[in-house]
Amino acid sequence: MSRTILDVHILQTVPPSNINRDDTGAPKSAVYGGVRRSRVSSQAWKRATRKAFDSLLEPAELGVRTKKVVDALTSRITALEPSLAPEQVWPMAAELVQVATGAKIETPTRKSSGKDDDVTDPQAPQSSYLLFLSAHQLDGLAKLVVEGIGKNDEPKVFVKDKDIKARAKQIASTRHSVDIALFGRMVADASDINVDAAAQVAHALSVHAVDMESDYFTAVDDQNSSAEPGAGMIGTVDFNSATLYRYAAVDVDLLARNLDAGLTEVERAGEPVRRAVEAFVEGFAMSMPTGKANTFGNHTVPDAVIVKLRSSRPVSFVGAFERPVVQQETGEGHVRAACEALADHIPAVEKTFGATADRTWILRVGEPTAALAPLGTPVDLGPLVTEVGEAVAERLGKA
Repeated sequence: MSRTILDVHILQTVPPSNINRDDTGAPKSAVYGGVRRSRVSSQAWKRATRKAFDSLLEPAELGVRTKKVVDALTSRITALEPSLAPEQVWPMAAELVQVATGAKIETPTRKSSGKDDDVTDPQAPQSSYLLFLSAHQLDGLAKLVVEGIGKNDEPKVFVKDKDIKARAKQIASTRHSVDIALFGRMVADASDINVDAAAQVAHALSVHAVDMESDYFTAVDDQNSSAEPGAGMIGTVDFNSATLYRYAAVDVDLLARNLDAGLTEVERAGEPVRRAVEAFVEGFAMSMPTGKANTFGNHTVPDAVIVKLRSSRPVSFVGAFERPVVQQETGEGHVRAACEALADHIPAVEKTFGATADRTWILRVGEPTAALAPLGTPVDLGPLVTEVGEAVAERLGKA
C-alpha cells in the first residue's frame, strides 16, 4: 500500500551554547559511534517547533497544553457570557472537562505561611497532569458549559445525562488542532481520546565528537564603592559548540486522518493538511530551543535542509555520522565534511534498499555544502515550503 511520508534532514552549526540542559545544568550529550556527541532532545525541538507555529498558523488551528484547563475554558466562557463570574463557571467547567477527558480535576492546595493574615485568592480547579486540547475543542466545551449553567442544574447532575456525556466526549475527540495532529496526545485516564503523533522527531546529534567546556564568570555590584573591590557574584556555565544532524518524519496519511476527525465530508480536504505540512517544514527548520539564549545568543539557521517525499517508510541518514566527522587539516570546520558524508551515504542507502524518494528538495547555504547539490532540486526556504505543501496536497487529492 502506497503511503505519503515526509523526511526532513537538517545540518545546523551552533556556536558555543547550552540550548538543552541535563539535570546538572550541562548541555545534554550521548554516545554514538563510540564517542561523546552533543545532543538536543527531541522534546526540546518539538517544543520550539510548536512555539514557531504561533507565527505561522491562526490561533484557531492550534491547541493549548496545560494543567490550567479550567482557566483556559473559563476565559472562553466569560467571552460568550460576560455576565458570568469565573467562580460561577469553575464547578461546571471542571465537571465537563473531567467527563470529556477522564482527567482528575481538583482545586490546587496552597501551603499557608502560618500568618494570621494569610489570605489566598480562590483558584480555579486544575488537572493532575497536562491536558492538550484544541481551540475548537475548548470552544465546544465552553458552549456546553454555558448550556449547563443556563439550565441551572447542579454540575454533577448535568454531566450524568448520557447525551451530555456523549457530546463532551465527542468534542474532546474530534476537530484536532494542527499541533495535536502532528505531535499527538496521551491522556492516561481516557485512552479513547488519545491521538497518535503523525510527526516523529529524533534527538539532534553532533556529527562529530565534542568537548564540554565551562565559562567562569563574575558580576560586579553596581552599588559597590572603590573601597569594595571584587565581584558581587561568581559562577560557571557549561557549554559546547557543534554541527548537528537533525531529523524528523511526518506520516502525512496519519496527519490527514487526525485533522479529518469530526469534520463533515464537505470540510474534508487537503488544504488543512497542506497548511500543517508547510508549517511543520518551516517551523522545524527555523526554530531553535531557547535554553540559555540570552547568555549565548546562538541564533543560527541551518546550513542545509533536505526534504524527501516517500511512498514507503521513513529513512533517517544518521548512519552517515556513525563514524564521527573529523575536522580537516585545512581548518574548514565540520560542515563540508558532513555534507560530503551525507552525499555518499544517501544514494548508497537508497540504492541498496530500493528506497529512492519520489521527490527531493535541497536547501543549502554556501560552497561548503556543494556536495549536496546533485541530490535534489535546489530551492530557497519560501519555494521549499510552498512546493512541499503543493506536492502533499496533490498526493492526497489522488488518493
